[in-house]
Amino acid sequence: MKYLFTLIIAILGGFLARLYMLRRDYRQYPSYPQGWAIHLFLGFIGGSIGAIIVPALLEGEYSAVSFLLLAASQFREVRNVERQTLSAMESTEMVKRGTAYIEGIARVFEARNYLAIWVALSVAVTSELLVGLGWWRTAVCGVVGVLLTVVLVRLMQGDKISDIATVELTDFRFEGALVVVGETVMMNVGLPDARKVYEERGLAAIIRPNGPNAKATLANLGQMQAIAHDVSSMIGVYMDVGEQEFIPMVRRNPSVGSLHVLMVASEKDEAAFLEAIRRVPVLEGAIRKPLTSAAGKLVD
Repeated sequence: MKYLFTLIIAILGGFLARLYMLRRDYRQYPSYPQGWAIHLFLGFIGGSIGAIIVPALLEGEYSAVSFLLLAASQFREVRNVERQTLSAMESTEMVKRGTAYIEGIARVFEARNYLAIWVALSVAVTSELLVGLGWWRTAVCGVVGVLLTVVLVRLMQGDKISDIATVELTDFRFEGALVVVGETVMMNVGLPDARKVYEERGLAAIIRPNGPNAKATLANLGQMQAIAHDVSSMIGVYMDVGEQEFIPMVRRNPSVGSLHVLMVASEKDEAAFLEAIRRVPVLEGAIRKPLTSAAGKLVD
């Protein structure tokens, strides 16, 4: 019972940190309540691991510490579970996420369990350092847990499209059956009725990279698919199953590295369309930094 207070407050800190990081947004994942139950339970396990490490070290139970670290490594299976779940859901999406986006989401859910361990471990260390301070011990542990959670969440947040590129509204036109944005041919729209829908509801934008690194990142096919999926999820897409001519399109202009986005939105709101593109996350697996290499600097 010597470490009961430390265990309780550290486990609670790790669990609440995981709860804070568990948010359901426009992506509708994780589902509620089944998905929440799974991730909160894993957060409780992560908090328990982080909390028990400190008493185990203080008591010289180094074999227990090794066992706990081995248990923590099993969180790698979380990524596999999330990948399999999202891949199974992919067939139900009107606009696909793509494998790169799925892998990115799976990595995030795995990493958040490790963050719960870090928070619990830090709270446990703080608790043991402040033994005998009464309610100040609880207050300081709470402050440490909150501050560390906020800092870790901020560090986990990656860039958005608006951080690496400028997004502007642009016009599109038809050249016969071909719909063209700028100088880039987007697709063939053969049916006159479909072309009429584009003229009434269509929206187009151009994404201009801020530099060579951004240009290389936007050239990733997974990033382009993520843009199409997220914009469709945020503002809605005007299409039904099998209507291939209305699938949102993202095409690259190879001469300048810009991306052209074309879609038929459920509601033609230009401001919402641009904001949706700006808020698309930059996928971790899509990030490229050619300027960090000698060859890239020469090209630039």
